[in-house]
Amino acid sequence: MSTLDAIERQLVWDRLLAIVEDQAQTLMRTAFSPVVREAGDLSAGVFNTHGDMLAQAITGTPGHVNAMARSVKNFLNKFPINDLKPGDVLLTNDPWLATGHLNDFTVVTPTFLDKRIVALFASTSHIADVGGRGFGPDANEVYEEGIWVPISKLFDTGRIDETLMRLIQANVRDPVVAEGDLYSLTACNDAGSQKLIEMIREFGLNDLDSVGDQILSSSRKAMEKEISQLPAGTYKYSMNVDGYDDPIHIQCSLTIHENYIDIDFDGSSPVSRYGINVPLPYAEAYASFGARCLIGNDIPNNEGSLSTIRVSAPVGSILNAEPPCPVSARHALGQMLPDVVIGCLNEIIPDQVPSEGSSCIWNPVLMSDSSANPNFRSTHFVINPIFNGGTGARATRDGLSTTAFPSGVRTTSTEVNEVTSPLVFMRREYRQDSGGAGKFRGGLGQVIEIQHSTGAPFVVSKMFDRIGHAARGREGALEGAPGRVYVKEGEELAGKGKEIVPAGATLVMETPGGGGRGSPKDRDPSDLRNDVDSGLVSSDAAVGLYKLAKNSAR
Repeated sequence: MSTLDAIERQLVWDRLLAIVEDQAQTLMRTAFSPVVREAGDLSAGVFNTHGDMLAQAITGTPGHVNAMARSVKNFLNKFPINDLKPGDVLLTNDPWLATGHLNDFTVVTPTFLDKRIVALFASTSHIADVGGRGFGPDANEVYEEGIWVPISKLFDTGRIDETLMRLIQANVRDPVVAEGDLYSLTACNDAGSQKLIEMIREFGLNDLDSVGDQILSSSRKAMEKEISQLPAGTYKYSMNVDGYDDPIHIQCSLTIHENYIDIDFDGSSPVSRYGINVPLPYAEAYASFGARCLIGNDIPNNEGSLSTIRVSAPVGSILNAEPPCPVSARHALGQMLPDVVIGCLNEIIPDQVPSEGSSCIWNPVLMSDSSANPNFRSTHFVINPIFNGGTGARATRDGLSTTAFPSGVRTTSTEVNEVTSPLVFMRREYRQDSGGAGKFRGGLGQVIEIQHSTGAPFVVSKMFDRIGHAARGREGALEGAPGRVYVKEGEELAGKGKEIVPAGATLVMETPGGGGRGSPKDRDPSDLRNDVDSGLVSSDAAVGLYKLAKNSAR
């Protein structure tokens, strides 16, 4: 093939990346939910007519992207490609056919060129409330967690299904937001379709079939080459995490074959009666992401590269929960999987592997208390802010503080949280001494204090982890600080479940820190003094944990 052909292929690839990123940005600009608009809890991508993902937007979260990558074929099984018409828009929030819980709605839109379908665009966003008990881990069946929409047509040849929309509106606490977010998903796919047609015409293409096949083949072969350079064998790692009321064991075996990787979670805990169970597509999404963080991380993430990683878990285990298991808080465990997979890889590429981090986001649902004392004014509200802990120390650097890994979902700003609710965020700051001590320190968590502006009680639904099981360090380093959640004026709260913050009280959340790497006594004294001067490490910790001389720690 000529040099010009290679240049054109690169230009087409670069344009596809720009198109899907513009798709994601359109979704963020038009979304009604702050968690989408401000934090980027979404995914966007372009697919060929077989339902294979060609390219994904950089903006978004791996749990959405990689699960959505598998989901489009489920849409085509229900609505075959040849039956779709211009103006059709497909929709579902089925946890087992899309991205793992009812709060995520996935929309798929065919792109037509001269009456022929040349591609599909898909997008996913998180809607804060879908009815039921509300977003949280307390349900005992998926039916309690909200409205469940099977794969359906949201638009049929350009006409909205008004019955479906009314059903959704009638089952959620904030129908305006739900309706607006469904329109924003539709709009972002439409934006992608328009720009794709412009690109196809500009390059004189008839379709995406040939260039799409080249993209997928190139990505697959590049991953196979990366995998072939690793030592074959099976490597194991395990992790215990908090669970709901009993600890959960995650057991992982990672096997390197000649040109593919098997990740098996046999030996993990069975399903829970609470909504922390993980559907297999979500487990696949984060397990494959963990491998891709270290293996071929500069190779495009699409069907070609993802096909080289195979993920399995026994049916009935907590990482392969089937209907009607509750799954609302599936992220609390699912986002732990990259650390587990990375732990397996520590056996073969230890010079590249970080220590364990806080992993799962801390995303409380804060809402008005419907049973509030009538002496208090309690405006109806529901918000789902995002807070992050610290990542584990890297091979040659400290961990990152209050950073979204592996989710990629950014922290929502205090200003937005306060504008969209009657809550006041009294304090948000780094949590001193929360990063695990080591030659390279773990990233720090944060402290958040929240009050109701009128002193009214309010509800917090918690899906937190790393409270009973801190992030572990490596090579002689210490673990990060475990998380805490409590009422400032009184009791310690559980990490999961719905509770009422009493009238006039202050809710305090302390997110976990990441584990360190290497012996604390080997930390560069100048780095440690900078930590003390910056307030990241206390003088007492510098002396007690790092063995810095007392006169140097002041």
